[in-house]
Amino acid sequence: MSNGPKQYVRFAVISHKTLHQNRNCPPLGLESLKVKDGQLRASSYKRRGLGPHRSRLNIQSGIEDGDIYDGAWCAQHKDEQQWLEVDARRLTRFTGVILQGRNSIWRWDLVHTYKVQFSNDSLVWKPSMNGTEEAVYEGNQDTETPVLALFNTSTVARYIRINPQTWYQNGTEGDICLRAEVLGCTLPGTDPNNIYPWQTEPTESKDKLDFRHHNYKEMRKLMKLVHEACPDITRIYSIGKSYTGLKLYVMEISDNPGKHELGEPEFRYVAGMHGNEVLGRELLLNLMQYMCQEYKRGDQRIVHLVKETRIHLLPSMNPDGYEMAFKKGSELAGWALGRYSYEGIDMNHNFADLNSVMWTAIELETDRSKLINHYFPIPEQYTSEEAFVASETRAVINWMQNIPFVLGANLHGGELVVTYPYDMTRDWAPREHTPTPDESFFRWLATSYASTNQVMSNPDRRPCHNKDFLRYNNIINGADWHIVPGSMNDFSYLHTNCFEVTVELSCDKFPHASELPIEWENNRESLLVYMEQVHRGIKGVVRDKDTEAGIADAIIKVDDIDHHIRSVADGDYWRLLNPGEYQVTASAEGYFPSTRTCQVMYEHYPTLCDFRLTKMPKQRLKEILAKGGKLPKDLQLRLRFLS
Repeated sequence: MSNGPKQYVRFAVISHKTLHQNRNCPPLGLESLKVKDGQLRASSYKRRGLGPHRSRLNIQSGIEDGDIYDGAWCAQHKDEQQWLEVDARRLTRFTGVILQGRNSIWRWDLVHTYKVQFSNDSLVWKPSMNGTEEAVYEGNQDTETPVLALFNTSTVARYIRINPQTWYQNGTEGDICLRAEVLGCTLPGTDPNNIYPWQTEPTESKDKLDFRHHNYKEMRKLMKLVHEACPDITRIYSIGKSYTGLKLYVMEISDNPGKHELGEPEFRYVAGMHGNEVLGRELLLNLMQYMCQEYKRGDQRIVHLVKETRIHLLPSMNPDGYEMAFKKGSELAGWALGRYSYEGIDMNHNFADLNSVMWTAIELETDRSKLINHYFPIPEQYTSEEAFVASETRAVINWMQNIPFVLGANLHGGELVVTYPYDMTRDWAPREHTPTPDESFFRWLATSYASTNQVMSNPDRRPCHNKDFLRYNNIINGADWHIVPGSMNDFSYLHTNCFEVTVELSCDKFPHASELPIEWENNRESLLVYMEQVHRGIKGVVRDKDTEAGIADAIIKVDDIDHHIRSVADGDYWRLLNPGEYQVTASAEGYFPSTRTCQVMYEHYPTLCDFRLTKMPKQRLKEILAKGGKLPKDLQLRLRFLS
């Protein structure tokens, strides 16, 4: 039940014209952290973990009751005199408020109705009016759905207060708790002295890109425009369809699109696995525009990347989910709408769990030489048509199997951190550091993105939700954060040659369009630097010593790293490694193995490490006799010696 007689509550009536005008004002940035903790005050709060700094829309609580990172602002007192105050720090035309209840697995606290007041000095307050009466706005009926209230008349002020009137009481247990976002347009020229440093923060980008949210049709149109602008270095292709039939489009960027070139590594970025985590989608659309423009301008860094790398950008792995979130809009989609596929599948848990296959084999096999450490086959039950595997997941797996990717990243949202494999603990512990044999290189990869990202690398930034990743230098082993069985990163590492990390790009899963230019500025260098890491380590071609033909499926083993990779169709291979000296062995069926020392330097290009393998006598004999040929003298001598 709620306190206060409901029949006296009068809600503001909004005209369609006002609705359109007021929705044009962006959020101040409680959710995106543009509004700093010092700009938030409250009449009272129950404890530090429920202070006004926790009043941000979609903020997520820690899992423990009483956590210092709790899921809302909660007033200490339960009366109609409680308020949350936001200082916009300059005159602002306030147009509306979005409200949510408390995020908690233990509590159900929310505000049903509230009033709003404005002030220029935080001393004298003027109420939001509905005609001649003080307006009362409708709040929440559940804790997670964001509810928008637009003011009948916008008001210019510096401060705004949200003043709860009724709330879910739960007998006497209910608290006044809320999470919020405030909509408002900052007035230009209101501070001619520009004395506040926060007003000098950049909001634009020097790059002329299409900074807005693109639905499916707009995304397709933009990709087509990029291809038309740069037809010689781009190609658009589809890897499959979503459940509702939307194509999963990929933009390829290369100096020879459509073809794998010998010795040229393949790179991929995947975004939009969770449809409501939209920043990655827009960043990849920005990236393809930027690379096209800069290539035409002759930017040598971009020219080198295009000529030396085959790049694949998949901006939307879950287009069905995105369309659901897009229709609601950036502030009203909540935390989960659009996350899942149309069928309700979380694609981040939908790849084959090869970790369990590997660890079970290690436990059961007594002969260590029989164990495999790469190219784990997909279990039969997973590939059956009845398996609960999203069509989008199947399409991506097929893509991973058809193109010899070396490096990739999976772009997410809702946090600021880079995670690296493994994403799953060995004994299903809730969280535990679970490294791969390539731990040091994965840490380098994660650091290369995090350290060049302008927000992650800011030592003064506050945590997004309930974990302070600054303590970890903004990188973490996935399983040490939370376990994700069936993750794309782990699958990629165990089933293919490709190393992959997850980049959590922003606290806000669906940033407002006005924030996209600065998000591009935050991530542009990181996106480029990370791609350049595909050229670290060693590369080469494994050939037949006699015929010089490339040998496919040769195993490349690096001493002291218990994870092999394989050569691809033409015999070329890439092994990502940190600088150092390595003993590397190439082996293939029917050939004598060959070992050589390969030195990896600090330069931004790989060390060439080719192998020429000699066929075993039996293998050569088989091939010669099969062709009806005569045996060479050296082979005759060897056969006599063997007999």
